[in-house]
Amino acid sequence: MKRVLIIASSGGNLYSLGGNQPDRLMRELANQAQAANIEIKGVQFISTEQSMDSIKRTSNAKLLGWNNHNQELEEIYSGTLEEVNRKAVDIDEHFAQLVEKGEVDGLIAMSADPSGVNQKVVEAVSAAGIPVVGTGGTSMAEIGSVGANIIAQSGTTGTSNKTRAIGFMTALSKNWGTSYRPKLHSEMNEEQTKSKMVNLRGIMTSSLPAFIALAIVLAFSKIPGLEPLGDVFDLLIGALPVVVAVIAAKQIADLDEVTIVAGIVAGLLSVNGGIIGGLLAGIGAGYLVPYLFTKCLKLNFPATTVNIVAGGFGGLIPGLLVFFVLSPIALQVGDWIRVAIDSTIAFNPIIAGIVAGLLIWPAILGGIYHAAILPIVLLEMESTGNSFLGAIDMVGLVMVAAGINLANIIFPRRKVEATAAAPSFGINMVFGTFVESAYPFMFANRLVFIGALVSAGIGGAVVGLFNLRGTAYVPSFAAPGMSDNALGFLLAMLASLLSAFVFTMLANKFSKAT
Repeated sequence: MKRVLIIASSGGNLYSLGGNQPDRLMRELANQAQAANIEIKGVQFISTEQSMDSIKRTSNAKLLGWNNHNQELEEIYSGTLEEVNRKAVDIDEHFAQLVEKGEVDGLIAMSADPSGVNQKVVEAVSAAGIPVVGTGGTSMAEIGSVGANIIAQSGTTGTSNKTRAIGFMTALSKNWGTSYRPKLHSEMNEEQTKSKMVNLRGIMTSSLPAFIALAIVLAFSKIPGLEPLGDVFDLLIGALPVVVAVIAAKQIADLDEVTIVAGIVAGLLSVNGGIIGGLLAGIGAGYLVPYLFTKCLKLNFPATTVNIVAGGFGGLIPGLLVFFVLSPIALQVGDWIRVAIDSTIAFNPIIAGIVAGLLIWPAILGGIYHAAILPIVLLEMESTGNSFLGAIDMVGLVMVAAGINLANIIFPRRKVEATAAAPSFGINMVFGTFVESAYPFMFANRLVFIGALVSAGIGGAVVGLFNLRGTAYVPSFAAPGMSDNALGFLLAMLASLLSAFVFTMLANKFSKAT
């Protein structure tokens, strides 16, 4: 196992790029060091409350060191910057001694002070020929001027905690001839991340807040005097592919700001392809960004250039592909799906509502809802701001769950069930979600389960009767106002809720009697 020392400060430009949160900065370094089988032998970090570009010697500062047992920073001393610098000299001397004893294999410097509090350790590593990596244009230039063996250096512009850490570990591992696979997504390395493939369910679920915002704007635009919000609605529709692209890219390969930038670029170029175009562009960016990032690191590009290439071209290439080639295809596929839904509803809306209502619970219990139905809901909302299946969701799932919970509050089989149902009912009504709260009651009593299916079918029939469009995931009392027919939607919600309430009440009474 190789051993490294880290000398750093909050820095000037670094301050706004991670230096103002040293714990998070060091956590990323520790994660990547672990992946590279590198031990952090010691840390000298001078943390300040503002950028060092405008700091005074009397400004507040902290001297942070490394707790090897807990693998985290710990405060050694706090005071003015001048006082902290005097204390930091002791660590500098200690680090220099470690280098001279041969207990250090590499040095990482981030906005260090080679002519001040880091002078002795820099001189020691220069004399020993130990490899040095770091960021901070001025400080790295000073370190190089004393003859240090710098193998990778860059400014901080365009970098992030993750990309800096990966760049450091890649350069050191390459210098030593050791293996290293970056942790690009949570606790997964690059290969594991790529083998994860595309999680359509996760992408669509994470994108849902943007679609709900669209529905809210649509509802408010119907209020007299707020008609100008219609322009906001149109703007949000155009932005949806960007949201989907960013989420898709980030879920495949999380390289912080680099992935986000690539996703935005890809999404902006795919707006003509709708959310399917945004999805395709984002997926392309998600796979291309880490590939370009790794290639640039192997070519010893500076960290800033690595980020520019990975973030810029990683989004530009798939975005242009969608823009010139795939947009018409993606848009047509989306239109076909919407036409298929509209045609089915037009054939017999009541039957369509009943079937959708009856199937909605089996779909969510079988894991199909988020993977198949939710994307269709979002496709519907992309063009109109609300959805037929979205209405089925609110009526057939949320209101049925609310009815089951309400019955167990008023007519529980056991008192403990009322205690469990009360907060669940509140979430159903206030937030329009948490349908899973009905599972224990449905699984414990077959009559409740059957009642849930029948109640969803009844609510679906009312949705079909009025040919309603709406959405879930919003406060239940606000859902009618966000639909295309407030009165009809309210009746559909009440039909499902009361039906589920009655079925559950009778089931509980029957269970008690037997």
